[in-house]
Amino acid sequence: MKAGRMSEEDVAKFCLTLPGAREDYKWGGVRVFSIAGNKMFALQGLRGDSLAFKVDKDLFLGHCDRPGIHPAPYLARAQWIIMETPYPLGSEELQGLLQRSHQLVVSRLPKRAQVGLLL
Repeated sequence: MKAGRMSEEDVAKFCLTLPGAREDYKWGGVRVFSIAGNKMFALQGLRGDSLAFKVDKDLFLGHCDRPGIHPAPYLARAQWIIMETPYPLGSEELQGLLQRSHQLVVSRLPKRAQVGLLL
């Protein structure tokens, strides 16, 4: 990682370290990170060289006001943001947001499915 920034591969490796995470390719090459079969928490390549993920509802507009971060196409109504490479966030902040995206998705699963997936 250069200057505290994560590459696309760094992001993919980090996402796969989260409990229950798996990756798949959909929609003509979009790299999808999900849990519990099909519950997405991050997407790479939704719009070119990009990363999209879910954020807290009350923080969504604040994130979208930051340089290089925008509402994700088709997913903004579910509080997803998108950013192009090179990602405008440092590695520590980006990892925290990806971890939070994972937690937000896990929290919407049935209680029995949440066991072992919360951090």
